[in-house]
Amino acid sequence: MKNAFVFPGQGSQFVGMGKDLAENFASAREVFQEVDNTLNQNLYELMINGPEQELTLTANTQPALMAVSMAVVRVLEKEFGIALKDKAAFVAGHSLGEYSAACAAGVFSLADTARLLRARGDAMQKAVPFGVGGMAAVIGVSFKDINALVEACRDEKSVCVAANDNSDGQVVLSGHMAAIDKAVEIAPEFGAKRCVKLPVSAPFHSPLMQPAAEIMARVLMEVDAHPAEIPLISNVLATPVTDEKEIIKRLVEQVTGSVRWRETMNYLNDQSVTDVYELGAGKVLSGLIRRSFKEIHTASVCTPADIEELAKNL
Repeated sequence: MKNAFVFPGQGSQFVGMGKDLAENFASAREVFQEVDNTLNQNLYELMINGPEQELTLTANTQPALMAVSMAVVRVLEKEFGIALKDKAAFVAGHSLGEYSAACAAGVFSLADTARLLRARGDAMQKAVPFGVGGMAAVIGVSFKDINALVEACRDEKSVCVAANDNSDGQVVLSGHMAAIDKAVEIAPEFGAKRCVKLPVSAPFHSPLMQPAAEIMARVLMEVDAHPAEIPLISNVLATPVTDEKEIIKRLVEQVTGSVRWRETMNYLNDQSVTDVYELGAGKVLSGLIRRSFKEIHTASVCTPADIEELAKNL
């Protein structure tokens, strides 16, 4: 058995996430309290009671999702005596989830990770005025075939790029809203089964995020970072890194660069990983893995029952 642990990104949040963890485990409550104290905000209250519109604000979603993921990690350590570094061949995270993975691997402290994600969320939201940019998921077109659609949607006034290579047949485009609207309209002409605009407030992982990348380059240099105790697969490389300076460099690049998730999962498969566990809210990543890699056992781990089952398997 060879394990990898992955951490969800934006879109996996829901009102009520983390409540059952806090009600059942003191170690989870400690995580949520530390994040609240660090951000000087009652983020946990927002997570469990909403309103959903406020929770989905990028600046709130990013540290909130990380907090739930790290609560799962802390419960495994404190309540079940299971340290990820003793059980994991690799860690990886989708977009903001890469910060959760870095925290779980000992690169950043919990408090610093919360600060980084608050800064990242604020910077990404401010980089492009609301309504100017957007994202759309294209279903039924592979990453190698998406470029024809991208070229048809962009011009000298409109940016359009492949932002997330999520799985075979699922690619997310990002850029100016005019380009995204055009993609939704003409995608069927390029073989897409569907093309759906995503409920996001900015064109993440596109060149339009360059102002946010410059901010994160400064912020990341100010935190205390350590070598990863578990090889961390970088979003922009789709290969593992452990050196903290290299991790920081790739996190900066990630703001404007593509999330190479399909290649990340291919790498895990090539490395004979047998089990992939998604730690945190939602089931998006485990679903993507299940559709593409039937031979890999995958499970989402977010509830007390999920954690107990994982502890048995480990």
